[in-house]
Amino acid sequence: MRQEIGASSCLDVASFAEAYGMSELLEDANDFVLKNFWEVSTTTKFQDLPAEKLIDFLCCDGLCVPSELAVFRAVISWIEADPEERMGQAGLLMRGVRFPLMTFREFREVRAINLRMECFGNKEVELYGSALKEFGFSLPTQDLCRIRRPKDALLLVGGDQLTPDVGQRVPSREVWFANSLHSGTGLVKDIEWRKLCEMPDKPKFRHGVAAMEGKLYVFGGCYFYTKDDIMKSVYSYDPGQDSWKRLADMQEFRSNFSVVLHQERLYAIGGDKEINTNVDSVEMYNPEKDSWSFVHPLDQALSGYAVTVVDGGIFISGGFDCKYVCLVSMFLYHPERGTVYLADMAHDRAQHCMEALRGHLYVAGGVCNLRKFYTDQQACEVYDPVADSWTAFASLPVPHVSAASAVLEEKVYILGGYCQDDYSESGLVHRFDPSTQRWENMGKLPGPVTDIRACLLRLPQHFRDKCQII
Repeated sequence: MRQEIGASSCLDVASFAEAYGMSELLEDANDFVLKNFWEVSTTTKFQDLPAEKLIDFLCCDGLCVPSELAVFRAVISWIEADPEERMGQAGLLMRGVRFPLMTFREFREVRAINLRMECFGNKEVELYGSALKEFGFSLPTQDLCRIRRPKDALLLVGGDQLTPDVGQRVPSREVWFANSLHSGTGLVKDIEWRKLCEMPDKPKFRHGVAAMEGKLYVFGGCYFYTKDDIMKSVYSYDPGQDSWKRLADMQEFRSNFSVVLHQERLYAIGGDKEINTNVDSVEMYNPEKDSWSFVHPLDQALSGYAVTVVDGGIFISGGFDCKYVCLVSMFLYHPERGTVYLADMAHDRAQHCMEALRGHLYVAGGVCNLRKFYTDQQACEVYDPVADSWTAFASLPVPHVSAASAVLEEKVYILGGYCQDDYSESGLVHRFDPSTQRWENMGKLPGPVTDIRACLLRLPQHFRDKCQII
């Protein structure tokens, strides 16, 4: 039944789980409602929700919405489904709307809707006065934020800084995680970051990361900026034991590459084996034997690409070819059968991000070709594997070159990177919400901002609680 939880079914699953005392299923269903509240509020089932259940959702800190105005609109739609019966409960429900988190422009809609609702069946209703009092005289304190604590933690691993003096740069050994997501006034959002641990051995950037069976894996990368500073070492981190373990080295030195989990095996794909020399090799890690073996190579040497897995297929987009030209290619890679080319992207790009969400592949950021140089690529596009076609979506508000990315709770996160045109750091986090088709600013990163890597990992709650708050 967990697999069947969706916007139209989650409330039915929650009712079933509550009726039969299935606490874990009930928690999962209610959590789905909270993290997809706006989508759920547009369904027919939402209109039948009992008032006491609705107020429970509204008052929960973990309610995930684009803005507090979305909460108000959901309440109004619920009332208008049966105004004669529900108008008397409007005042109680409005207590779940955190009016101080609205902007003045959003609050004008509250007044307009209130004027429309002032009289239903000779029953006078006056919501605006109490809402105005709360909006105008309550301060948006920490307690008034919507604070979402995802079950999966978004991890940031390693990374680099941008300073004119290469000798003064200090690559990072740190691992951070997003403990909670905060929604404040209007569109103001940020992330509470906590430091998880530090990697053993040397710092890393342009490395590979993956999560498998509750552990974090870190591969290769660079620890400095000269020819011999590329690594092939591999480590795993067990959050339950708070400990690192050295694993078998990869067979190739690799940086500016990625690792993907495919059919219970990890694959290290292409990358640079030394400065300005990339490779076509792919190798597979067997965790049972702690060993690496080469599999079918790529059609050409490739680095700075983006890769993700959808429905068991490994999709690879863009990147640098052997002459370090940005590509438009998209292909499906198989470790035994090799490459099948798909429809080209509309824009060439490398050092970009690609993430799978709802059966589609979202591509954002990176650099593109500009005569003999590179420039920022802010155009974004989404790939439909069924139609083998690309469609544009909202461009990034700022450049994100060599950024990290992840999908957390049905939203695409682009983290850090830099601006190619002026080589300035882009230490911001932007989040794309497919339901609103817009990018949201989620605040700044806690440490190094470029050539970092990200993944999701379930962390023990007691361990999250003791980690240092930043």
